[in-house]
Amino acid sequence: MNAHPQLTDGGATEGKALPQVPPLARLLRLPEVMDRVGLRRSAIYQRMSEGRFPKSRSLGPKCAVWVEAEINDWIDEIARGNT
Repeated sequence: MNAHPQLTDGGATEGKALPQVPPLARLLRLPEVMDRVGLRRSAIYQRMSEGRFPKSRSLGPKCAVWVEAEINDWIDEIARGNT
């Protein structure tokens, strides 16, 4: 018995690797960014203006979001000591 069954479409793709699907990009609102990085709103916006924190994106006049992957990269950079 095969421990890892393969999905097939009637034999047309049998033996071929399935294409890799990139992870879905998530957008984070300010409260989640604050929780994840441990900074307050003013510190986040100060660092953004200095170019030391990922820039937010505007989804509307009162809606700012950050790309999760950029926040994760920033956290990894800080953890490595590259401030």
